[in-house]
Amino acid sequence: MARTDYAVVVPTVGRPGLERVLRPLLDAGDDGPLEIVVVDDRLEPADELPVAGLAGVRVLRSGGRGPAAARNVGWRAATGEWIAFLDDDVAPPADWPSRLAADLAGLPAHVAGSQGRIVVPEPVGRRPTDAERGTLALSEARWITADMAYRRSVLAEVGGFDERFPRAYREDTDLALRVIDAGYGLVRGERRCPHPLREDGHWGSLRAQRGNADNALMRRVHGPRWRERVGERPGRLRRHALTSALLAGTAFAAATGHRRSAAALGLAWGALTAEFAARRIAAGPLNPAEVTAMVVTSALIPPLACYQRAVGEVRHRRALPRSPGAPAAILFDRDGTLVHDVPYNADPALVRPVRGARAAVRRARAAGVRVGVVSNQSGVARGLISPEQLRRVNARVEALLGPFDVWRVCVHGDGDGCDCRKPRPGMIESAAAELGVEPGECVVIGDIGADVEAARAAGARGILVPNGRTRPAEVAAAPETAGTLGEAVDRALRGPAG
Repeated sequence: MARTDYAVVVPTVGRPGLERVLRPLLDAGDDGPLEIVVVDDRLEPADELPVAGLAGVRVLRSGGRGPAAARNVGWRAATGEWIAFLDDDVAPPADWPSRLAADLAGLPAHVAGSQGRIVVPEPVGRRPTDAERGTLALSEARWITADMAYRRSVLAEVGGFDERFPRAYREDTDLALRVIDAGYGLVRGERRCPHPLREDGHWGSLRAQRGNADNALMRRVHGPRWRERVGERPGRLRRHALTSALLAGTAFAAATGHRRSAAALGLAWGALTAEFAARRIAAGPLNPAEVTAMVVTSALIPPLACYQRAVGEVRHRRALPRSPGAPAAILFDRDGTLVHDVPYNADPALVRPVRGARAAVRRARAAGVRVGVVSNQSGVARGLISPEQLRRVNARVEALLGPFDVWRVCVHGDGDGCDCRKPRPGMIESAAAELGVEPGECVVIGDIGADVEAARAAGARGILVPNGRTRPAEVAAAPETAGTLGEAVDRALRGPAG
């Protein structure tokens, strides 16, 4: 049988069991992966990971941007037809590599992913706690990346993981639905991967309510029936909303002197809260600490869940479904593209966005695309702008247009011989590297020929938005042009021209 061409990507925040995850892969021989990519997602790691020195292991960093971003950094850097994702707290057995190879061998081209069977051990001699039940549910979850392999070509086609999901929650479900929407199938393999029974403490259920904000994003990009598509039962949000409304009504009636109304509303709130608490208590060990925690958290969860859902609805109110052809990042020129060109501007008060700039950048963010700025600023080399003045002008741009994921500014002059000044590709390559993407996954939007020439030199897609200072020859030479910045962003989000 031909060797199965796969790599393994493991995002990590430095859990102590990381070497246990990698050991079966390193000892697998001919069935092992082509390479192992570990992505360190600690924000500011104080030391190297203990696996950094292992032969066959490549360690990358993703800057604490969450598991979706870490996995994107990993699969984009890895080679191989298949990318197998493992979490850093699973315990793959010694035969996992050979069983993965068997699961992947011979899969038809329309099958884009294979999920491993997650095995979570039941607690011995007692019922599981509320926190443990959350881990046990992983054994029935669909398409989770604790053990999930995807074709690399399909990951590239759909754009990988959506980094609008900041936690280890829903980002894998979102990816699976986009892969299915692209016309591919997903299957469950025969390999098994144990997952330890994780104890998140008595109050972990309160922290888990942050997932309601991610559910708001899921509803926005996949529609109201997304749970049905992944085999999930409806959540309790409507009942939580009723419970929270009764609690608010009780407080209002009491504060305004309506005692009978307060009593009636309070009884109704108490009944719903008691039902919720009783259901959770009955499923777990009946020890005093667990019962107390269930009573307290059952009163706190409904308003907290509603609050987090409201936060998500506001945060993602403009969210758009991620287009399969959308770029990983859009890099904008600054002067003449995002803001009106004021030569060698040193005054933040003179910064004025071009028409439609706010909406255009907002649409890119809403589509889950990273945004950045790549700008020549030779005024610093010429002594016409100080570095501090440049910093304040850029800060004003962000204040008016919102935060950008990356800034690259070349302060050199024409004769300095740097690699960053457009039309050279240095800034685009550096910005892409910081974002953890390939230059070819970026779109560069600018108003002069140097912008699109830099894009071409870096292997990125360039779109020219001509204005009064754009020369006719530059327009004629541009691979793509757009009449406005908004049109350019829309063209970028629709995917490559032609």
